[in-house]
Amino acid sequence: MDDYIYIGKIVNTHALKGEVRIISDFEFKDRVFNINNNLYIGNNKNKETIETYRRHKNYDMVKFIGIDNINDVLKYKGNTVYILSSQLILNDDELLSDDLINIDAMYENIVIGKIKEYQNNNGNKIVKINDIYIPYNKNFIEKIDIKNNKIYFKDI
Repeated sequence: MDDYIYIGKIVNTHALKGEVRIISDFEFKDRVFNINNNLYIGNNKNKETIETYRRHKNYDMVKFIGIDNINDVLKYKGNTVYILSSQLILNDDELLSDDLINIDAMYENIVIGKIKEYQNNNGNKIVKINDIYIPYNKNFIEKIDIKNNKIYFKDI
């Protein structure tokens, strides 16, 4: 059975034709917000298929197939949005931010702790290890070993 992956929240409707505003800091939006992809909304995971997608300010604007009126999407306002884990194909060196929690942080082949927190603060990604915040970017990450549940940092 597939797991659901949280990708954002519907914060409002937009205009009268059934478009919704989704606020999301999901790192793989380009693989999720595509025409004919399915999104699952709310606690009941209501399945809706994307008809159109566009960016507007800080929002991901989505219109669903078969929903052409604002009154038909008002029920989704305030609901969380998910995809199925099988919909997201990751490369060998890619992880979801939730998968970072509790993996071993390595520096010069020594365990320096476990990642306790991940934050995306206005595009600046950071992880918390032993009450210290380290930027989560290519300048500080040597390699990610998903199989052994380790991330190797450099130049910290």
